[in-house]
Amino acid sequence: MSEALRMWVEIVFNILYLIVVWALVALMIAKRSEVAPGAWPVARLLIAAFALLALGDTGHVGFRVWAYALGGLEAQVGGIGLVGIGALSTAYTVTLFYGLVLMAWRQRFGKPYGVVGWILFGAAAARLFIMLLPQNDWNSVVPPQPWSLVRNLPLIVQGLGVAYLILRDARAANDSVFRAIGVWILVSYAFYTPVILFVQTTPIVGMLMIPKTLAYVAIAWLAYRSFFPHPEPAPLTAGSALGR
Repeated sequence: MSEALRMWVEIVFNILYLIVVWALVALMIAKRSEVAPGAWPVARLLIAAFALLALGDTGHVGFRVWAYALGGLEAQVGGIGLVGIGALSTAYTVTLFYGLVLMAWRQRFGKPYGVVGWILFGAAAARLFIMLLPQNDWNSVVPPQPWSLVRNLPLIVQGLGVAYLILRDARAANDSVFRAIGVWILVSYAFYTPVILFVQTTPIVGMLMIPKTLAYVAIAWLAYRSFFPHPEPAPLTAGSALGR
């Protein structure tokens, strides 16, 4: 794939993704008053989680589109690299996203956080601290190694730990919605891990961010369809079929 084609695929995908994810967040917010009272504790956490995700990704992929419009991913505004500052924004919001999903798991299944849950909160706190350090070089278009791995290891622990808890309890409760959410989290990491490890030496693996991002869209869609009411279509009768 040529560089020009890669650029346009990324630009079109990024714009469509932001439209879809913000639309889902807006629909969740619009329908919040219709959520069943028993489902509201989980639904409100999912609204907050996906609003944060959308906000961070607006900086991440939105700033990449802006950088392309200014001539390339190295573009800066006021001496600040757009791609780097966008990566920083999503790095913080995705960490908080998994914290909220962990809280949603607890509400859904009525489980205590336990040792695993507090380890996952600890991983989130460690990542938030690590991202403050200058070695991250947030102005860089391509995250530096080994620091990219260092700052992403806590996120891997956090995400896979949340997926484990969700899949463990969803299977026991025969909860198909949360089981699917857990599977999609694993799918997202299957695509994201090679990017963490190899994007510095093999830039084309960065394209795996597209299916990784689609996994988050799938989770958002599942959350919307499962927790926010939808009108049932009217049954098709003979009269309506004939236009009467």
